[in-house]
Amino acid sequence: MEGRAVTTVPAPGELEQYRRELTGYCYRMLGSPFEAEDAVQETMVRAWKGLDRFEGRSALRSWLYRIATNVCLDMAKGRERRARPMDLGPAREPVFENLAMRPETTWLEPVPADPAEVALERDTIRLAFVAALQHLPPRQRAALILCEVLRWQASEAAELLDTSVASVNSALQRARATLEAAEVTAADTPSSLDEADRDLLARYVQAFEAYDIEALTALIHEDATQSMPPFDLWLSGRDDIFEWWFGPGIGCRGSRVIPTTTANGSPAFGQYKPSATGEGYEPWALQVLEVEDGRIAEFTFFLATETLFPLFGLPPRLDA
Repeated sequence: MEGRAVTTVPAPGELEQYRRELTGYCYRMLGSPFEAEDAVQETMVRAWKGLDRFEGRSALRSWLYRIATNVCLDMAKGRERRARPMDLGPAREPVFENLAMRPETTWLEPVPADPAEVALERDTIRLAFVAALQHLPPRQRAALILCEVLRWQASEAAELLDTSVASVNSALQRARATLEAAEVTAADTPSSLDEADRDLLARYVQAFEAYDIEALTALIHEDATQSMPPFDLWLSGRDDIFEWWFGPGIGCRGSRVIPTTTANGSPAFGQYKPSATGEGYEPWALQVLEVEDGRIAEFTFFLATETLFPLFGLPPRLDA
């Protein structure tokens, strides 16, 4: 029939090629790899059910991002933003009495990163950057990720968000101001790890397993920080960190530390504490480290090992 455009409906298999990048987008929107996986799965279900209504007026990729954005916005409604301990208040003294949980707090969670892709996206997936994104209202967050991370044009983002270019530009301006106030930008990422950094990390593992304070002192920045989600306590300064490690945290002495894939573009290790039975080692924390200027500048000890160790391919325990 002449004069009538023919719309080619994409096959369901064509949707899968976008799963990985959609997962990265949803993770930045939601701050959880598990929620991101759920969001992408829901996106695929909605897309598959709506394939017969896909009219081809926009690219398949844009159509999927529109669905994913709507799924994330729905999931974010009426929910507290995901946070890090330093988002909730100042650093406190390294004493056991300050160790507390906030049951109402939803914590930012780390995500494994493919080493081949880290160099391209490390700046926009770091824990500090993803945490800062959570400070933004969801639609501002979507606009910033689309335009600043994925490099979409404002006109493309406006079409996806069903708004005007002026509204997108206004949202971007407000979002950038919020990130600047938090002293976090996508442009200030540390460089990729070099051979010296890898040697530093190897020496850190050896020193931590030996609980050698002199060796650790040479490896850690004087103004380093430490946090331990789901506890809200965080520490500022090497002295306070050591006071914790050799005080309330002395149970970590004798731990085993094994490397795993990077978390949010940063080095990550599985920490196993000696078992109370004296046989083998039990999971304790996923350690995520930030290296700056040849020393370790930040420790995040994620204690939710039941969910995070399988995600990072770490064994449930270590034999003696």
